[in-house]
Amino acid sequence: MSMFALLVGLGPLLGWGLYPTIASKIGGRPVNQILGSTFGTLLFAGVVLIVNQVSFPTGKNLIFAILSGVGWGCAQIFTFKSFTLVGSSRVMPITTAFQLLGASLWGVLALGNWPGVMAKVLGAVALILIIIGASMTVWSEKKSASDQKLLQQAIILLAIGEIGYWAYSAAPQATNITGMEAFLPQAMGMFLVALIYAIVLAGKGEKFAILETVSYQHIFSGLFFAFAALTYLISAQPNVNGLATGFILSQTSVILGTLTGIWFLNQKKTGKEMTVTLIGLALILVAAAITVLI
Repeated sequence: MSMFALLVGLGPLLGWGLYPTIASKIGGRPVNQILGSTFGTLLFAGVVLIVNQVSFPTGKNLIFAILSGVGWGCAQIFTFKSFTLVGSSRVMPITTAFQLLGASLWGVLALGNWPGVMAKVLGAVALILIIIGASMTVWSEKKSASDQKLLQQAIILLAIGEIGYWAYSAAPQATNITGMEAFLPQAMGMFLVALIYAIVLAGKGEKFAILETVSYQHIFSGLFFAFAALTYLISAQPNVNGLATGFILSQTSVILGTLTGIWFLNQKKTGKEMTVTLIGLALILVAAAITVLI
């Protein structure tokens, strides 16, 4: 692996790893976070299209690319809501686990991945490791009824949100465009969801997020997400790292996302909790490697 391939492959580590922590640090309501970050992503994608002179898709390709972004936008709203319940350091491993489970099951049931008995056995082992690893990251020495209730609510929200993340990954498979061509339409779909969400909340009496300064501060967090998405698209190209290796490298973002949430957002853990969390993160990464190498 060349130095360029390695650096590009680790782009999602910085982008997706820091994105939830920066978004949580800036603060605001989930609607402020999703509106500002999707606007930042839209600006970034527009610049990429102009600079690289990428062709803009039309017809079916455009529709499915936009739907892909709509899926991500809906899912991210649920994720931001989960941040407010239990913190990003506990949410990141869970949502990563759900996405790995969703991607793996979709690959097996719809795309015919993991052919053969041995592949299915290894895949089943990987899925079990994912579940165990995610459970370990949210383990607490002192469990209170209120904390458990909040955690259960967060898990339910993230499980629902996984439908959107699945659409984000699956919709482009119905097209014949490259990831670079889908980048701007995806960003358009993301921003559309955020704008509709802000309008609906305003109609219910909440302050219109587009008029709040904190929404525009979240453009900064959106740039981190956009950077991660773009570097992943480049990393996954066959002449760089390829899809399998690119995916493995992108999953390292869960480590940074979890640890920065603990260190910079005062989402404290005891010594035992930290040890168990680190082991859980390691299991998730091992499982990710197994699922893409089968």
